Amino acid sequence: MKNLLDYTQAELSEFIQPKFRTKQIYEWIYKKNARSFDEMSNLPKDIRERLKNEFYIEPLEMIKNEISSDGSIKYLFKLKDGKTIESVLLPMKEEIVDENGKTQKHARYTICVSSQVGCKMGCSFCLTAKGGFIRNLTAGEIVGQILWIKRENNIPYERRVNIVYMGMGEPLDNLNNVSKAINILKDNDGLAIGARRQTISTSGLATQIKKLGEMDLGVLLAISLHAVTDELREKLMPVNKAYNIASVMDAVRQFPIDMRKRVMFEYLIMDKINDNLSDAKALVKLLHGIKAKVNLILFNPHEGSPYQRPSQENVEKFRDYLQSRGVTCTIRQSKGLDISAACGQLKERSKGENSATA
Repeated sequence: MKNLLDYTQAELSEFIQPKFRTKQIYEWIYKKNARSFDEMSNLPKDIRERLKNEFYIEPLEMIKNEISSDGSIKYLFKLKDGKTIESVLLPMKEEIVDENGKTQKHARYTICVSSQVGCKMGCSFCLTAKGGFIRNLTAGEIVGQILWIKRENNIPYERRVNIVYMGMGEPLDNLNNVSKAINILKDNDGLAIGARRQTISTSGLATQIKKLGEMDLGVLLAISLHAVTDELREKLMPVNKAYNIASVMDAVRQFPIDMRKRVMFEYLIMDKINDNLSDAKALVKLLHGIKAKVNLILFNPHEGSPYQRPSQENVEKFRDYLQSRGVTCTIRQSKGLDISAACGQLKERSKGENSATA
């Protein structure tokens, strides 16, 4: 059987006629949260029977979750073949209600999704690398993470969420399926999550950054930089041997970006590794001429890692230096520190508990 979430409306219309039926199917799944074809009451019975015989609409099953005191929720999902992936719901702003019970400001959410089972990149600080690479996710398995999280957390259809491809895997190593997922999510008859609400984070596959730019999907770009010299970056991120810092910067300079937006550079700060002012000075020079925003991320320690979380003082000095030189810089608010915060951590812990097949 086929995963219906893998199909765009145009592709689905090749199976289901007349064409307006595909729009109805999309609305049932993405707007009305239908979990079975029997719920699609305005479809003729013969079409519903055919759908039941050829497709399924639940590509994943939640087998474990952890809820942080800050409201973030980390999910471990099992796919149809028994492999597991992680996704995270991050509450960004709380809903504000006045004394009369009227909502003044709606809650805002970001959903962090995986794009692969495992990862090929082998970054020394990342727990996902420990399990190696198994396979790419299909477009429907990516979309399914978002659909499930929105539905199960009762996030209304009209409440738009931000999507970040920052979970397990390298999104640009699975560009065909990720780009297809982006287009499915953008569909106004689907979840209608605009491209500017979707951010692809990459470890720096320069040739794929250029391909993504040529697709002109309108998504935002985030570069996992983490070091300002090739020597250090190769130790942290083996991908730097194939795509050094200069090649990544060249690809970024060619990437089409909305004039109101910036390219984000993620900089994972680790104690005594890359947290001193000389690194900050080099970073300013590296970003010269790029409309950039730097997001400083404090390393989340996990068992077996040689790296440590930096001091808040050093991180603030780093930020202050960048800002003093005109570089937009923020310190990412760490979430989920009381749960399995590091990417891949919940999966690894669950292996030890024999609670999932990975």
